[in-house]
Amino acid sequence: MLKALVPAPVVVGRRERWRAIIGALTGILVAGLLCRWAALAWNSTPWLMAPLGASAVLVFTLPASPLAQPWAVLVGNTLSALVGVLCVRMIGEPVLAAAVAVGASIGVMFVARALHPPGGASALLAVMSGAGSPQFALFPVGLNSLLLLLVGVLYNRLTGHDYPHRQTAAASKPGSRFSPADLDAALAHYDQVLDVSRADLEQLLQRAEANAYQRRLGDLRCSDVMIRQVVTADYAMPLDEAWRQMRERRIKALPVIDPARRLIGIVTTGDFLKHAQREEYSGIAQRMRSLVRTSTSVHTDKPEVVGQIMTRKVRVASADRPIVDLLPLLSDGGHHHVPIIDGEGRLAGIITQTDLIRTLYTAVER
Repeated sequence: MLKALVPAPVVVGRRERWRAIIGALTGILVAGLLCRWAALAWNSTPWLMAPLGASAVLVFTLPASPLAQPWAVLVGNTLSALVGVLCVRMIGEPVLAAAVAVGASIGVMFVARALHPPGGASALLAVMSGAGSPQFALFPVGLNSLLLLLVGVLYNRLTGHDYPHRQTAAASKPGSRFSPADLDAALAHYDQVLDVSRADLEQLLQRAEANAYQRRLGDLRCSDVMIRQVVTADYAMPLDEAWRQMRERRIKALPVIDPARRLIGIVTTGDFLKHAQREEYSGIAQRMRSLVRTSTSVHTDKPEVVGQIMTRKVRVASADRPIVDLLPLLSDGGHHHVPIIDGEGRLAGIITQTDLIRTLYTAVER
């Protein structure tokens, strides 16, 4: 139980901490100087409210928080102060007025979609100071909040923070393990106010999932996934032999190598079908049989060996290449097989779409 009382470490760099400190200092300084000048001109007091310090913490330290957005700061503080003024007028008992003011201000902020924690302090301040005029909600509360926001917008943008923070919905990514509906259901079950917007939460979850995905696959190399016992062909292998090998072993590609096992091409079922279309028979089965049948003629224009129909330009990958580099090639690049070569350029293995899918499934299920 005592461990629950120990705060978690704040994962924020030194630069960001100094950015927040200087921003809050600047915001309070500008609001204080201008409001003190206004108070002297209007002969009005007080001119700076204590809850503004809490607003500054949110605006400059948590600029992405829904509780720190301009609407929440200005409307939340102002309406809450107005609630406090009404409680002063309507409730004679100070303690009861203070309690009702804080509770009612939370309800009003919920309705106005302007939930801002310092708003409760603004309502309490109105009661404790005995502010019975609605002017209190405009000055100092409203003007304090407005000046702080103007500094906040300028300072946050100059220091690289998006403020007001745009609520951009995260695009659903194919293969994601959760959908927007899943997130909505989880939030409904949680049923508490979160200090992060739904859109930001969805983006954070998607980024965490992508990082985990990268971590699981990032260390995998092609040598970890490839098939090492590769069925190959040479340039002079007869077409009927190559076709028989592919059918019996249920494979769709044969890397073509030279005597030193260096890749010179690849022959696929697509290559066979492409050349079979040139035959004069009507049926594809008859065309394929005609293509692979060895010709008895001394002179023929029909391809007889693998080297005559193979694809010569082959996309390859090295054995030590990260497997994630092959994702675009095997998913969107139109390739179904990628031969893997070793450091000396010799054929070391092959990776197919099936191998990649198996690897991805294993990574997701870990």
